[in-house]
Amino acid sequence: MITGTDVTVWTISGLLAIGIGWSAYAKRKTRDKLVRELAAMEPDRREKVLQRLNPKLAMEMREQLMERFQIMS
Repeated sequence: MITGTDVTVWTISGLLAIGIGWSAYAKRKTRDKLVRELAAMEPDRREKVLQRLNPKLAMEMREQLMERFQIMS
């Protein structure tokens, strides 16, 4: 037997799961866009932008540039 509480809990859980999934998707999409923009930049400008980023994020961006575009910065 399904109660109103069960339906409420499942609805809230579903909405949370959708929100978490959407957030991860948006984050990945934003990072992909940043990597494409970095690949299109001149090397000097790219390095200046990477230096302004969080070191962990900058390292991740450099790795993506090397893997996807074979760009060494």
